[in-house]
Amino acid sequence: MSQPPPRPVSAPGPISEPFWRAAAKGVLAIQRCSSCRTAILYPRARCPRCGSRSLAWEPAHGLATLYSFSVVRRAVHPAFRARLPYVYALVELYEGPRLVTNVVDCDISALRIGMELEVVFEMSGDIAVPLFRPARGDRRIE
Repeated sequence: MSQPPPRPVSAPGPISEPFWRAAAKGVLAIQRCSSCRTAILYPRARCPRCGSRSLAWEPAHGLATLYSFSVVRRAVHPAFRARLPYVYALVELYEGPRLVTNVVDCDISALRIGMELEVVFEMSGDIAVPLFRPARGDRRIE
């Protein structure tokens, strides 16, 4: 059986390149505003809270909770046909930002709003894409 085509992903640009570089190393990275300490994801040139350009990259814990989800049963792109049904989700990172992603390695009937998730990465061509699965073991943040 042939491999499905790679999932569509955003091309790394000047602002998002550090995010994708970290993902290639298996690290979920977020920006942090040096002025107001807001955690930021999706990559931006300015803080959405205070407007500061003083943003630094840092590794996120890689933990999240399931905030919302939908089960997709009809693929809108050929890369997703072999994945049907799949879970399109909004997760809330431990640090606060929310991220649109997929939940993988989980029976759909087991999904619950508020369930603990952990980041995993899947290669799409030469880009590592952050996805989430149910958290395994004790990964509590102290």
